[in-house]
Amino acid sequence: MAVMGSVAVGAVDGLRRYPVKSMLGEELTSCGVTERGLDGDRRLALIDPETGKVGSAKNPRLWRRTLKLAAVSGPGTGPVTISFPDGAVRGADDPDIDAALSEFLGRPVTLSAERPSGAELDRAVPEEVLRSGVEATVRSMILEIGAAAPAGTFFDFAPVHLLTTSTLDAIAGASPRGAVEAERYRPNLIIRTSSGPGFAENDWAGRELRIGDEVILQVEARSPRCAIPTLEHGDLPRDTDALRVPAARNRIRPADGLDPEPCAGVYARVIRPGQVRAGDQVSLH
Repeated sequence: MAVMGSVAVGAVDGLRRYPVKSMLGEELTSCGVTERGLDGDRRLALIDPETGKVGSAKNPRLWRRTLKLAAVSGPGTGPVTISFPDGAVRGADDPDIDAALSEFLGRPVTLSAERPSGAELDRAVPEEVLRSGVEATVRSMILEIGAAAPAGTFFDFAPVHLLTTSTLDAIAGASPRGAVEAERYRPNLIIRTSSGPGFAENDWAGRELRIGDEVILQVEARSPRCAIPTLEHGDLPRDTDALRVPAARNRIRPADGLDPEPCAGVYARVIRPGQVRAGDQVSLH
């Protein structure tokens, strides 16, 4: 039953978490949600020991190979394992995991559960990556991560990222191949929305989302898109239209007054924790 002042927007169509930042993640049917987001999400990250920065595929020239690695977590916050393209599976706590990751990525890295104070990453200018390619040296901005997330976490901004099927349908409908994969945008929750105009979540910022009987989220901001959706994800090939379409159809000026950016999805923080399950009803307040 709808709560007074609420509008039903759809249901949870998919849940995903990414135990290691910028690696492929895992699909779930249910998951606990706390102020730190989905249990086990973004609990580890790669640190560049030379710069102290967090490794992120937002800088494709240096870090795009992280999207060839897949990380999964045991129940709750159980042990994390990392799968390599050759079929090898290593534990995140293996004594030689840093050496294995460094060899695969071709640069020294440290796998860490501790976010450095003032942690930063490099975000390549997406349009320049589109023009010049993933191997080109392009301009980048330095992004301090976790502005709306609890201390010590590795989220870009806030701990939950939501994406609607209306947005995916709008991007797919304007893409030459008529399709786009949700995993390119790395959402935590995919919300199945009824047919209607694309980019339904554009108007959710500043409002509450209630998910199932327990979880309440506060939507903080629209999600500006970087070059990551265009990159190879595991066996998925490059798809530059995954960014070109939002850049053409949903370019929005952020609240800080900077230049408009292509957006898809929204960021949210957790007001009331609980359990989220596939099929849970979602309402906007």
